[in-house]
Amino acid sequence: MRCVTRLAMMFVAVGAVAACSTPDQIITAPDIPTAGVRFINAVPDTNNMDFRFIDLVENSAHYKIGFRNSPSTSGGVTASTQIEYKNTQAGSRHLRIFLNDTLQSVASTILKDTTVTIQAGKLYTAIMYGSARAGNMKFLFLEENIPDPGSNVGLRVLNTTTGTVEVRTYPTSGVVPAAATFTVPTMSFSAFVNATPGQIRYNVQPPGGGTTIVPDGLALIGAPATVDIEGVPGTTQAGSAVTAIIFPPSTPGSKAVQFAAPGMSFMWDKRAPRPAGV
Repeated sequence: MRCVTRLAMMFVAVGAVAACSTPDQIITAPDIPTAGVRFINAVPDTNNMDFRFIDLVENSAHYKIGFRNSPSTSGGVTASTQIEYKNTQAGSRHLRIFLNDTLQSVASTILKDTTVTIQAGKLYTAIMYGSARAGNMKFLFLEENIPDPGSNVGLRVLNTTTGTVEVRTYPTSGVVPAAATFTVPTMSFSAFVNATPGQIRYNVQPPGGGTTIVPDGLALIGAPATVDIEGVPGTTQAGSAVTAIIFPPSTPGSKAVQFAAPGMSFMWDKRAPRPAGV
């Protein structure tokens, strides 16, 4: 019996050695060129939306995006948490935007069907804005050409309201300036301007000045990179760029997430470069 047991153990040992000596199989993953794409829902009077590329299966969908992209306030800063770049394969891409709903008859409703060209290594912003009820929803897909602010920070405004706004930026230690930093027409971006790094507020007024449209907003502050953690973009981090988004109020009684007044939220556009040695 001992001989049988020893013989069996010998065969197991030989099998283990043989298994360990088998060369590892090397699988080379394809190097797929990608770009970053983010989606903003600025439509104040309809359901949440699903933004999807339908020509390839990939994790680039922006699912159940509500009006204003789920704004959340932390440390005095309001940011739209669902505005994020997602890796998307480069090339000519077929995309659709659907209504999001538990009813198939509603969820299959296509709000936009188009093809866009995406180049590897670039960043893109997609926006739905306007009124669904009035039948004037529009879709914008643009490449983000963000200038390098160098030792400063870049500031910009996206106005998704139905009228022109004046925006004044100022350090939290200062006062609202008399002159507007930006004058931004409806449904458009301003150009970037550079500012000295620090905590910065945005003040929004009607054209020519007047009563503040929304409470002054504190821009993304940011945080420096560490040895093992990437830096957080914000106005205290030189080389960063941020955008303030001015949203209209929701349409009462609609399926949009309800906000009774115009609002301001922030998103980052450019990270500060990682310092040498970090």
